[in-house]
Amino acid sequence: MENIADPRHPGERLDGARGLGARASSVPASVPDCDAAVEIFGYAVSWRAAAAAVLVLAALIFFTRLGARALWSSEFRWAEIGREMRLTSRYFWPTINGRVYYDKPLGSYWLVLAAAWLTGGLDETSARLPCAIAGLLGVWLVMLVGRRLYNTRTALLAGVVLATSFSFVFFSRHASADVETITGELAAFVLFLRNEERQDGWWVVGLWLVMAATSLTKGLLGYVLPLMVLGLYSCLADGWAELGRRLSRGPLLGRIGWLFGRNRWLFNWKSIVAIPLGVAVYYVPFAISAARTGSEKGLEMVYRENVVRFFHPFDHRGPIYLYCYVIFALMMPWSAFLPAALAEAHRKPAADPAAARNHRFVMVYFWATFIFFTLSGSRRSYYLLPILPAGALLVARLMVTPIEALSPLGRRLLALGYAVIAIAVIGGAIAMIPPRWILTGPMATLPPAPDRGVYLLCWAVSLLAVLYTLRKFDTRRVAMSTATVGALFLAYLFIFAMPAADKWRGEKNFAEDIRRQMGEATSGVVLYKTVGPLYYLDLPEPLPYYDDAGKLKRDALDNKLRWVIVRRRDRDYLGSELGGLNKVVASEEVFPFESRQHVLNKEVLVVVPPVSASPAAGVQSGH
Repeated sequence: MENIADPRHPGERLDGARGLGARASSVPASVPDCDAAVEIFGYAVSWRAAAAAVLVLAALIFFTRLGARALWSSEFRWAEIGREMRLTSRYFWPTINGRVYYDKPLGSYWLVLAAAWLTGGLDETSARLPCAIAGLLGVWLVMLVGRRLYNTRTALLAGVVLATSFSFVFFSRHASADVETITGELAAFVLFLRNEERQDGWWVVGLWLVMAATSLTKGLLGYVLPLMVLGLYSCLADGWAELGRRLSRGPLLGRIGWLFGRNRWLFNWKSIVAIPLGVAVYYVPFAISAARTGSEKGLEMVYRENVVRFFHPFDHRGPIYLYCYVIFALMMPWSAFLPAALAEAHRKPAADPAAARNHRFVMVYFWATFIFFTLSGSRRSYYLLPILPAGALLVARLMVTPIEALSPLGRRLLALGYAVIAIAVIGGAIAMIPPRWILTGPMATLPPAPDRGVYLLCWAVSLLAVLYTLRKFDTRRVAMSTATVGALFLAYLFIFAMPAADKWRGEKNFAEDIRRQMGEATSGVVLYKTVGPLYYLDLPEPLPYYDDAGKLKRDALDNKLRWVIVRRRDRDYLGSELGGLNKVVASEEVFPFESRQHVLNKEVLVVVPPVSASPAAGVQSGH
């Protein structure tokens, strides 16, 4: 492939895949041939065919039986907000049980509604479909980034790594906005890398529109993460030494001018069009919401959830070292090789300046993301999800390097990482043993692994892959066997095990029991300190909500309610206020192996007893 001179750095030459900085317009962009072949298992396979195969693998993992499980945890927010938007036709006012819930912007809820239109109804599949599609797009985009920065083999493997990383699969099959943020960030990077040689082109308009659309799904991270990574990379493209030299010498205006020149993709006159347009696209839904409702709640929550949470957290105060170990859970099984990948990544830069700059982009991507979330005052395990594509690129780069080319430290860490995977696979045989054979007490009642025939097949193939690698240990076999183990484990977990485990979850059945108690009625049930299974109740009006037992008692005196949905932990206190809540007519099922705390969080439907209107009761009701 023809080399192209970099006019900004005389004497240096750029590889044909990508240059850095401005380039004479007379020189055509040189990009990889879309049909170039890559050798896989001794066969020449075109880039398009290989990339399509990776996407098929990802689609099978992300989409198969997507709606087989009932909604879980925070998934109810997206489903219920979408249901209430359709019910009230208030598409610019997100509510749960009629109360505004603007913790996230409107974009992710609209995507759920669009999916419902595609599937013909709002259900578990449509609630999760936007994230599954975003996950698939994310795999495709990380391959484009990998091909631009490294080579075709690294790009394909990066796609496989991302598609078989535990938390990326989990959130691609989970109603939320996290994977959409990752995909939007990757789209911004692809746009930047494809146009980096013409930094003042009109493509910057597209960049700001992509960031605006991304920010409309979860929040300002859609702007912050791409701007942070691209800005830092532009300054560090030639390394810390060059940055230090430029900023430590010469007149102040010259140093500032150098910084502006390195970030010409941001500091050019076309940004005068791009930035206001991108901000307007983000702001317009909030403006329409405020105009229709008379409330600025949307923008208030943007400030609270993005600025206040970062600098003055009000919840999720994880320790500052949280992400040092969380990343290994998020990226498993590939996280076993992250120490080796980082050790190799921090070796002496490549002799080719272009290759060194390309790799430096990934390093800035990884460390800037890690440090940003670590410095945030609010820390929660899955907040670090945006680091996964960078981790996938680093691990893929390690795996395409011949083992003899690795440093002694890199080889030792690679062997140690694979030993962890091999031990885990061998130890996986324990899942085929009925729990009652090895456990005692309540834990002995744990159900056996579902679909054990499927599990046995997955385990046997994984074991063969491990044995194949141990016969001749090299990076190619390590990558192949880890991909096999990861794909089979995740397929079994999400396609077979988790849907089968739904029989030990009671939210959906609890809602059906409540509807049977209500009969044709659509009122009479109230909530006490819980939102209950609102989505599955599918009622036409919000349920009265109480967090004050005295007020609930006063309404009971007026015969305004018949049943109350309450958590087990609050039932005794509420019963003492109302004179007893002894008759439970529906409840989430309880199992012996569940912890006491989990049982106390489960909900019951109780009949509200007649309340005496005696003076004493009147005094008590004033509590």
